[in-house]
Amino acid sequence: MKIRIGFGLGTQGLREDGDLTTVIDGLERLGFDSLWLSERVTGTAPDPIVALAYAAGRTRKLKFGTSVLVLPGRNPAVLAKELATLDVVSGGRLLPAVGLGTPDPAEHQAFGVERGERAAWFEEALPLIRRMWSEDGIDHDGDRFTYKALTVRPKPLQQPIDVWLGGLSPSELRRTGRLGDGWLPSFCTPAEAAAGRLVIEEAADGAGRAIDPEHYGALIPYVHGELPDRLVAALAARRPGVDPNALIPSGLDGLYAAIERFVSVSVSKFVVVPVTEPTDWDDELGALADRLLALQR
Repeated sequence: MKIRIGFGLGTQGLREDGDLTTVIDGLERLGFDSLWLSERVTGTAPDPIVALAYAAGRTRKLKFGTSVLVLPGRNPAVLAKELATLDVVSGGRLLPAVGLGTPDPAEHQAFGVERGERAAWFEEALPLIRRMWSEDGIDHDGDRFTYKALTVRPKPLQQPIDVWLGGLSPSELRRTGRLGDGWLPSFCTPAEAAAGRLVIEEAADGAGRAIDPEHYGALIPYVHGELPDRLVAALAARRPGVDPNALIPSGLDGLYAAIERFVSVSVSKFVVVPVTEPTDWDDELGALADRLLALQR
């Protein structure tokens, strides 16, 4: 099993100009596997496609992903071209993870899709994007999109690009099995990861497909010290009945132990995310590398 340690910024913005550059350069220098950026149109986090294009230009080895890119509301042809271009200019280092988006009315408004319409939009758009990455002269007449002999170029360097999905609900797990190439849940326990994998594999088998056993991951937020009260309250609403400390480890030793518990249930790809921005990025990344990268193999 190939264990990989990536780093994410979550949905938070950065305090200082140049912090993103410091993070990108530090991850490349220290040997982290990947950088992951999330999407909030109404928040302060950088746009993931734009910021990852910047990361691609500054690095040669670091892979980079979206955690996650919102699909409903986007033109699939335009998005297919954007992601294929990013894959080509980076030498095939793109790791896209896509989803429905956060259950936030402000975000739904920003993308122009009603909450109840997101799943149907997603399920029509993702197979189309895959076709645009590999086929020419595409014909499609669907509920939302109509194309006649459409060809999108460039084609991505990776053939195929693996697209990961997230989510923990039964419908999200089944969708991952039917449409995804990997699974990257967040705010998840190892037991939930093990149970979710069974649902995904059953759905994949029912759709006549299989997911690479190496393509199961987890996004793990972490803190130094006690969980902030605001986060405890948010988790109580999002995951009622689940101990917040089981979802967000404290300290680097706690984070290391959490990763080991996930590895014990055959999860092998990780994105660690600081809940609060550190005072010094170089110190934070250096400490993470010293404690965690020995796991990477």
